[in-house]
Amino acid sequence: MAHIINLTTHSDKRGNLTVIEDQIPFPIKRIFYIYGVDDSVRGGHRHKTTRQAAICLHGSCKVTNNDGKKTDVFVLDHPKKCLILEPEDWHAMHDFTKDAVFLVFASTKFDPTDYIYEQYK
Repeated sequence: MAHIINLTTHSDKRGNLTVIEDQIPFPIKRIFYIYGVDDSVRGGHRHKTTRQAAICLHGSCKVTNNDGKKTDVFVLDHPKKCLILEPEDWHAMHDFTKDAVFLVFASTKFDPTDYIYEQYK
């Protein structure tokens, strides 16, 4: 089931430092980011084995998620919010602000056979 974790952030007069190590609940095998998105919807799939952790580092976006039992919409609007997506989480990212930078950590390297595009009924 998808859920938000708040990454540990250390703040003082100099600014903020957010820690990712030891907070992502899986070993990271791939890192990618999405930016410059128009009004398109990204994602639109789930996985057979891949777990993901998603952070909107700048700007904001929404992630609609369906785990086969319920549908939730998560708003990623702060760089310390991290959305954990399990393999069964069919997800689509949308409503990106023009300045959005969406970072994803994945538990596996890219494998096109790991993707399931059909939505739950």
